[in-house]
Amino acid sequence: MSYDRDSVLAVTPGLRLLPWENDSGKPCFLSTHGAPGRLARLADEIEADQLQDGALVLKGAQAVLDDQKSGEDAVRRALRAATQCLGDVLRIADSRGARLPRSTDDDDDCDRGRDDGTGEDGPQV
Repeated sequence: MSYDRDSVLAVTPGLRLLPWENDSGKPCFLSTHGAPGRLARLADEIEADQLQDGALVLKGAQAVLDDQKSGEDAVRRALRAATQCLGDVLRIADSRGARLPRSTDDDDDCDRGRDDGTGEDGPQV
């Protein structure tokens, strides 16, 4: 499975990007209407597994890169596994990011700080 961010950047609000694709390789979406059900919980579990796998692959890829004796085949396998996990993590980030509440103009005003790097309590250290 590969992940193409360009195919999902215009996700319709209210739809959740799922951590799998259909048989044609296209992204799958779920409308939960704000109430998580069985399919949403399954997606949560798969995402958690994918993140855990990504952490393991990262450690393995670092070990391959640190080993001066690693051959081209080992590096290629590590890179293939790392790119797969990176795709999974990007899909998860896009899915979760799309479900964050949208800010309003009033929220943006509250988030704007002073340009001089100081807060209300003085300079930030």
